Amino acid sequence: PTTTSPGTVSAAARAGAAAAAQTARRVAPVTRRGKVRGDGEGKGFLGNPREQGKFHHDDASMASSGHHEDHERWMRVALQEARAATEHGDVPIGAVVVHDDGRVLGRGRNERELREDPTAHAEVLALREAAAAVGSWRVLESTLYVTLEPCTMCAGAIVLSRIPRVVFATVDPKAGAAGSVLDVLADTRLNHRPEVVSGILAEEAADLLRSFFRARR
Repeated sequence: PTTTSPGTVSAAARAGAAAAAQTARRVAPVTRRGKVRGDGEGKGFLGNPREQGKFHHDDASMASSGHHEDHERWMRVALQEARAATEHGDVPIGAVVVHDDGRVLGRGRNERELREDPTAHAEVLALREAAAAVGSWRVLESTLYVTLEPCTMCAGAIVLSRIPRVVFATVDPKAGAAGSVLDVLADTRLNHRPEVVSGILAEEAADLLRSFFRARR
């Protein structure tokens, strides 16, 4: 029979422990995000590079995500704003800010063409209204609902507003900054990371966008 000296066993054990530690370090950034599946509806506007569902960032609690029925209710309000954007030739994207007590603090729809303003995105306009309603640039105890994944500019506005939760319908694989192209809302280098829920009425929002662009081809 083959025999192994105690020194050889010790060296093998140390090597095994080092390999396990290295594997744990590689896995840790993924497990810290705490990804939880949501309703799984749809695949988003042009396909979702992340799994559909809830993305609870490391400073958000599971209990604060609210009920799925509430998310759908308020996303339908955002979709109404999105449809209204088509009346002035803007891409149909809508947003609404809702206080935890059920009050609507702000609404917005894409108005870039209407205002000839590159910053007139639905989220920015809704956050401006909400800030005016609460009398502070900090939009606390509230949720932003938006029909399309926020872009980099809007994600920056979300971080600066300190709003604690963001719920969006469909992903934007070309400009999304909540996980598709960038993940500004989960960047640990920033001083605020809201809870993010995705995939609420995703197919309805995606169909609205597809119809808009199809009519212009």
